[in-house]
Amino acid sequence: IDENEIVKVHAGGEEDIDDAVKAARAALKGPWSHISGTVRGEMMRKLADLVDAVTNELATIDTWNNGKRFSSAQGDVGELTGVLRYYAGFADKQYGQVISTTEKKFAYTTVGPIGVCGQIIPWNYPLGMAGWKIAPALAAGNCVVLKPAEQTPLSILFFADIVKKAGFPPGVINIVNGFGSTAGAALAAHMDVDKIAFTGSTATGREVARLAASNLKEITIESGGKSPLLVFEDADLNQAVKWSHYGIMANQGQICTATSRILVHEKVYHQFTELFKERVKSCKIGNPYDSDTFQGPQVSKAQYERVLSFIESGKAEGATVALGGQPVAVNGKGFFIEPTIFTDASDDMKIYREEIFGPVAIISAFKTEDEALRRANDTIYGLGAAIFTQDITRAHLIANKIEAGMVWINSSNDSDFRIPFGGVKQSGIGRELGEEGIRAYTSRRSVHVNVGNVL
Repeated sequence: IDENEIVKVHAGGEEDIDDAVKAARAALKGPWSHISGTVRGEMMRKLADLVDAVTNELATIDTWNNGKRFSSAQGDVGELTGVLRYYAGFADKQYGQVISTTEKKFAYTTVGPIGVCGQIIPWNYPLGMAGWKIAPALAAGNCVVLKPAEQTPLSILFFADIVKKAGFPPGVINIVNGFGSTAGAALAAHMDVDKIAFTGSTATGREVARLAASNLKEITIESGGKSPLLVFEDADLNQAVKWSHYGIMANQGQICTATSRILVHEKVYHQFTELFKERVKSCKIGNPYDSDTFQGPQVSKAQYERVLSFIESGKAEGATVALGGQPVAVNGKGFFIEPTIFTDASDDMKIYREEIFGPVAIISAFKTEDEALRRANDTIYGLGAAIFTQDITRAHLIANKIEAGMVWINSSNDSDFRIPFGGVKQSGIGRELGEEGIRAYTSRRSVHVNVGNVL
């Protein structure tokens, strides 16, 4: 907000990660494995209740550390507690199957935890992402070692103190602050970690996958995106504008699923663009603790400079800045950037193809449905996509042709922890949330029982 240092936090290294993994393994072999799923669920609900009681404290810390709006940070706390309660319900409802084979064989499967799970979370939604990782892992009976992003360690440290009050045995939940290149790498490569779950950039996701191959540990990766949003000529333009604005400008544009490539049918392109500009102009940039602020500062100086470099790249390549495109000082300081709209950008430009992770939208016109679909899919990413149309047949047909793990019809980025989340292509491996989320933290064993097959 004011560019001042908040606090210094100890950076854990390889030894700290190793200690945490040993603690997790000891808990897994000891008390945690003897606790029933029902009791695990009760502990998770208690943790959610304890977090609820300090919602404003946690939100204040995240706004201070991350720069997001206070109301958004409050929502992130609600996401954490909601996910904890959701998966608490799964804790005693993991079932195997009896499988029919022959009259001389009885076969069944059992469901259990994977083991020790390493988890690396990003800085854009620290508390929400912690919940997405920790909750299904605990419900399935795993022990975890969580590494927060080095940019946003503070709310997770506060959360760690709350964990101790919820009754979990020592070693079940371990949190180690540190840099990705040291602590994160050590966790991903650790030979006694059975699974690694990562959310972050595609480049880092590739490195995590490479390190995880050290012992062929299971992986779940949610990485970058450059999600398209298609606006057809029959769309409700007022709703399309509001959702499009939310889909790229919320959280300072620091959203992995941000619908940053807005493709609009040529018949409504100019009208949409003008309405979108008016929507952006109406939103206040400022102190994230102010109730009327929509956009706060970028998370760090490095991210601020990265976003500005993309804006300069767009200008240099010949795209038109329809709005914004400049840094903003609030009370003379802060890593604030004007929400930026580019038009006249070709599909081969850097701003169109690469993830910016900031408040930068590209609006481009299309002529036909086939063109829109081809351009939407012309990307290495495949995390999310949005479609705006009143034609329900068209909506469903396009939703099934878009190369993305998630598609919104007449909305954008209103994700729900009851619905699977994840991407295709270079946007990730596996799924989080929903029932798929807990399956990703379970191991299935097949048992064959000979009941009369004599050699």
